[in-house]
Amino acid sequence: MRVQLNTMQNRTRTPARSILAAALALPGLLPGTSQAQVTAPNATLVQFKFLYYKDYQQSGDRMTIKSPALYLLTPIVDDWVFEIGAVYDSISGASPYYHTTLSGASGKGIQDGRTAADVTFTKYFANRTSVAVRAAYSNENDYKSIAGGVTIRHATPDQNTTFTLGGGYSGDQVFPEVGTPQTYYKRTYDAIVGVSQVITPNDTAQLNFYHAYQSGYLTDPYKAYYGVDNRPTTRSQNALLARWNHYFDWADATLRTSYRYYHDDWEVSANTLTLDWAQTLPGGWVLTPGLRYTAQSAAFFYFDPVYDPLLGAPFPPGYLLNPTAFYSEDQRLSAFGAITAGLKVSKAFAGGWIIDGKAEYYEQRGDWRIGGDGSPGLETFKAQIYQVGVTRKF
Repeated sequence: MRVQLNTMQNRTRTPARSILAAALALPGLLPGTSQAQVTAPNATLVQFKFLYYKDYQQSGDRMTIKSPALYLLTPIVDDWVFEIGAVYDSISGASPYYHTTLSGASGKGIQDGRTAADVTFTKYFANRTSVAVRAAYSNENDYKSIAGGVTIRHATPDQNTTFTLGGGYSGDQVFPEVGTPQTYYKRTYDAIVGVSQVITPNDTAQLNFYHAYQSGYLTDPYKAYYGVDNRPTTRSQNALLARWNHYFDWADATLRTSYRYYHDDWEVSANTLTLDWAQTLPGGWVLTPGLRYTAQSAAFFYFDPVYDPLLGAPFPPGYLLNPTAFYSEDQRLSAFGAITAGLKVSKAFAGGWIIDGKAEYYEQRGDWRIGGDGSPGLETFKAQIYQVGVTRKF
């Protein structure tokens, strides 16, 4: 489970919005493992994870999320594999409508819960091809999502090259708890094409291209209620992910590197570089420190407000002349740089047991953007993420 930090910054999230986006965040391939092949697993895997997330700014604490999750993978008859996952998010705290004022700073703030589940059936064929069909459902107080997708993988006879092709769809309903009761709709179509390559016994590489097209109500209804958000009704998104992993025999460790480029027609562009070092230690221990840097440009309709508690919410430039123009002060659409530092520890035991723990710290600032100016007037955004898990393979 990977937390999407920018997603957590907003009151209304988009759970299960993309059935394929997770493919861009798959763990790095390891030399000599089945991850570089298309073969049916022959063991059952059961996993439990618990995640704790908290973000905050100088003006106060914001969101806190507690999230237990269960996952099961098991082979069934005739090279069929069944997977099921379930997660519950308990959400509390405050979300800023403006950069310096928290919506829940007084009163009860935000209390919400999200329940989500997904099911996947995968058929493995004798010609080194697999076809996976997945369905997902997510529900919370003001949001509902139903999604589905198909992913096809095919490997060459030597199992050194694997091709991936997938497509997905999600239909979402938004029913905000402010203003006049109303239901909004949005749709997402997405596709992924990729290739994984074993280059040497110690080197693997992966290249994925991802495209998504959204239509419908893409505005933040809570910010819109206060007159500071009105977004286009379509969004075309593209992302390119490149991975290269190298195993060092002398250290019994793997360096995992990745670069991700993202661009959409809202003129948001982002470059993300990730480095992980998976160090094997005696006694079944693995220690994995990691570092990630992201630089993002702002959406063409983003404006940076300075909230005045006496005058109220700031209007975007030209609002009085053209109130139907696109505008948003959502910090996720601003220009910024961000750094994530993390450490994961895992321990393997006899009988197929593995326990693991992970801690990450995230910090986002406008002046940390490399390659251009960051948006001014933004409070530093920080987040802490902790996760523990236990896995049994048998």
